[in-house]
Amino acid sequence: MTSRELLIVHRVSKHFPLKGGRDIQAVRDVSFRQGKGETLGIVGESGCGKSTLARLILHLTRPSSGEVYFAGEAIGALAPDALRRKRRDMQMIFQDPQASLDPRMRVRRLLEEPLFIHKLGTAAERRARIGELLDLVGLPANAVRRFPHEFSGGQRQRIAIARALALSPALIIADEPVSALDVSIQAQILNLLSDLRRRLNLTYIVISHDLAVVRHISDTVAVMYLGAFVEYGDADLLLGQPAHPYTRALLASVPEVSARRSDAAALLGDPPSPDAPPSGCSFHPRCPAAQERCRVEVPPKIEIGSPERRHSVKCWLFA
Repeated sequence: MTSRELLIVHRVSKHFPLKGGRDIQAVRDVSFRQGKGETLGIVGESGCGKSTLARLILHLTRPSSGEVYFAGEAIGALAPDALRRKRRDMQMIFQDPQASLDPRMRVRRLLEEPLFIHKLGTAAERRARIGELLDLVGLPANAVRRFPHEFSGGQRQRIAIARALALSPALIIADEPVSALDVSIQAQILNLLSDLRRRLNLTYIVISHDLAVVRHISDTVAVMYLGAFVEYGDADLLLGQPAHPYTRALLASVPEVSARRSDAAALLGDPPSPDAPPSGCSFHPRCPAAQERCRVEVPPKIEIGSPERRHSVKCWLFA
């Protein structure tokens, strides 16, 4: 791990057992490194394993194999007390703020709770911190007296962001942070996240099925399919010159993007079940460029492009 690297995910997999000896391969052999202050966007269809990967990074779910290193420490090797302390540096913003905020708590208690749990500050210091958090996310000081249902959806997500910031984390994982909001509000929240990243030197992992969200906020993009990264690299390069057939098909499915990429084929059929993944390249049943080799051999990770703009793809077309 270099001095700039905050997070290393090394060959992480997660299988959930089913009856009959089968299992669901939710995440399969995922590896990446992320530097401090960077934003990684993870994109893919629903059910591809994005949210499970987020839970594995935070160690809310234990991996079946592989390891996650945060600030030089292996998360899986930490004792419970040490893991609890480490989680102060890793926080999450959930998709639906209405579901993630306790409706019985006023905003003051919602924001004070993480400080109280981790025994940080006196009562006066916690009150001052709550005021700072509300100011950071653009909410008035009198918001502390209100309940979540008294706010709009965008305001509730601002409260959720403030709660995630309460412990001054280094890493925030945002799982579909704007998909539950009106389109008119989504840009405001994305701009807030970008501004907070610059002001607080935050590191983000943003999970989304929306390519416009990923394009807006990410430095690096990972395209996930059936539990694995099929393409990973610089956001501008990957979204501007996608290599993997799945990435090209995702871009073709977005109206404003497909107008510029009319040569890209649309996705064929539905994703296969993760409890019965195809042999060889997992995308081959839906790939218009599939060859016989794709049906029987798993493609390796292949580095393409220049070292200055890292880019890798798992596809036999580039072997």
